[in-house]
Amino acid sequence: MKSSQIPVARKEGLVIQETSDEVLVYDLTTNKAHCLNQTAAFVWKSCDGNNSIPEITNLFKNEVGTEIHEDLIWLAIDQLSDKNLLEKEMTTALAGRSRREVIKKVGLAAVVALPVVASLLAPTSVMAATSCSCVAPGDCLAQTTCPSTANCNGSSVCAP
Repeated sequence: MKSSQIPVARKEGLVIQETSDEVLVYDLTTNKAHCLNQTAAFVWKSCDGNNSIPEITNLFKNEVGTEIHEDLIWLAIDQLSDKNLLEKEMTTALAGRSRREVIKKVGLAAVVALPVVASLLAPTSVMAATSCSCVAPGDCLAQTTCPSTANCNGSSVCAP
């Protein structure tokens, strides 16, 4: 795919919380929470509809002061697109290459800048309202909606 594509970060239907090291994004439509590390967050914020992939690569170099291979930007774009954090799904220039193949190509030194988007499914309001807390194993017997009715684990939760 051409590098001249202009990615646009999705902002609608998201709750965004920035911290010093990462950006947390909660998708209200899918109930998924995404944690973007510094590299992925930088790329996502740079997807403003004005910057092409080469321009984002240059912005990263200017901001961080380190050269970064364009394939790492594409890797971030691929993850952001996969998690529905871009306005339009993008076909990346990775051409089916895996994360491992990209790392081999750009070198191990680039692993520090490796973009990571970690996601998890947030519980629905009904699940969140259900308490599986316990003090002793007997407390779990009455809580049939919990993963365990016999085990009160070290975190005081009825769970396997």
